[in-house]
Amino acid sequence: MSNQKNREIRLKSRPVGMPAPENFELVETAVPTAGPGQVLIRNSYMSVDPYMRGRMVDRESYTPPFQVGEALSGGAVGQVVQSNNPNFKVGDYVGSFGGWREWYVSGGMDLNKIDPSLAPIQAYLGALGMPGLTAWAGLLKVGELKDGERVFVSAASGAVGAIVCQIAKNKGCYVVGSAGSDDKCEWLKKVARCDEVINYKTCGDLTAAVRKAFPQGIDVYFENVGGDHLDAALANMRANGRIPVCGMIAQYNATELPPGPKNIISVIPLRLTIKGFIVSDYMNQTPQFLTDMAKWAKEGKMAWHETITDGIENAPSAFIGLFKGSNFGKALVRVGPDKAV
Repeated sequence: MSNQKNREIRLKSRPVGMPAPENFELVETAVPTAGPGQVLIRNSYMSVDPYMRGRMVDRESYTPPFQVGEALSGGAVGQVVQSNNPNFKVGDYVGSFGGWREWYVSGGMDLNKIDPSLAPIQAYLGALGMPGLTAWAGLLKVGELKDGERVFVSAASGAVGAIVCQIAKNKGCYVVGSAGSDDKCEWLKKVARCDEVINYKTCGDLTAAVRKAFPQGIDVYFENVGGDHLDAALANMRANGRIPVCGMIAQYNATELPPGPKNIISVIPLRLTIKGFIVSDYMNQTPQFLTDMAKWAKEGKMAWHETITDGIENAPSAFIGLFKGSNFGKALVRVGPDKAV
């Protein structure tokens, strides 16, 4: 490996508002070598996810903040190319949180083997990975979905939302998704099987559009966006409705706190449950999640869309694109070959 270089993305400065290219820097280092008990991985794909924006702020949270001057980290899949660890052999495909770099050394405790025969390896960063588990756990465990209920999903064409829509349909539910372009809405209708779709950029009054789509009201609102979407959902919830809160991307780049939901008082007469959750709380549910997903995929009841950007040097722009709606489905960066050895 001596003649090869490792490129990684470091946080150069903390963003204020919308992240910008100058907040990141591409740094070239030597390819690391696996020490005793370690493995060297050639990353193939890395993930960019909205939650990473929160880690760019220096504050206490459920996960430590990124440090200025250090390489970022995030979900990645790749192949073991050097191993001094008996639990992994050269050629194994693994998932890790060693993204934002082309090569990664690990002691093995943070690695999980993935099966490339079940799906393309990058799917383990999307539908079969953290976003998929987020959708599954958020809808079924936090949202306590019952068969045949009425479900509204914001950011429905995203990595999480698209899986939520399809799980709900597989449970016999009436499903409405919102997205920000006609092609995303068309995919939701034709592929994800949504009963109705709302283009929130062209529908005019979002609350009225949601009311038209849900004449009998909403049982479960899967919250990815916040802002106007939460207002619209609260205005149309049914009694004893549930709102699992996965994210509020509309607020991630705010430089001051936005106004709260205008109709939050409706949680009282409607006896609503609003519950935030973190996917790491449900990692022990992964075997059941994968069993369900494999079954649905085999039956043709689960599909996903990916936006793949090539080159580690383009990872910052792929990340920034999340907040501009540039991605369709799971946003990924290809940082190396699918097969390294």
